[in-house]
Amino acid sequence: MPTNIQASPQSKDHAKLADFILFSQREFLLNLSRELNRDNISFAQFFLLSHLASSKDLTMTDIARKMSHSTAAATGLVDRLEKLGYMERTHAIDDRRKVMVRVTSKGLDLVNRLRDGLQSQIADAMTETSSNDAETFMTSYRNFDTTVGAR
Repeated sequence: MPTNIQASPQSKDHAKLADFILFSQREFLLNLSRELNRDNISFAQFFLLSHLASSKDLTMTDIARKMSHSTAAATGLVDRLEKLGYMERTHAIDDRRKVMVRVTSKGLDLVNRLRDGLQSQIADAMTETSSNDAETFMTSYRNFDTTVGAR
């Protein structure tokens, strides 16, 4: 005989939060997807470019680890971005056998343009939000990001 188990208020909040993340992510990613298609790059390539834009030169092994890909798959991402002029390879000064990858100024321009667009979209979405609610949201986000990032 089935039992009628009530969902806890906390699980209802979790379900609402999951819906919020899914629907807001969908909206933001649709716009980003259009821009990525226009620039002829994939989400994975943009993720890599974004990471390199905020870090120093990385080895192919570092890139593979960050992307959770094999070194061969990471090499394919870098090859494509290098052909488009968004990345370049150099050799490490201390070990010429070690190949280093860095973002070019063209790649930085692309990342900055796409991030600016996303930030504008978020700002537009938050125009109807009070400053107190926006601050509460950002505090919650920072706490959530710290917790998730620690895993």
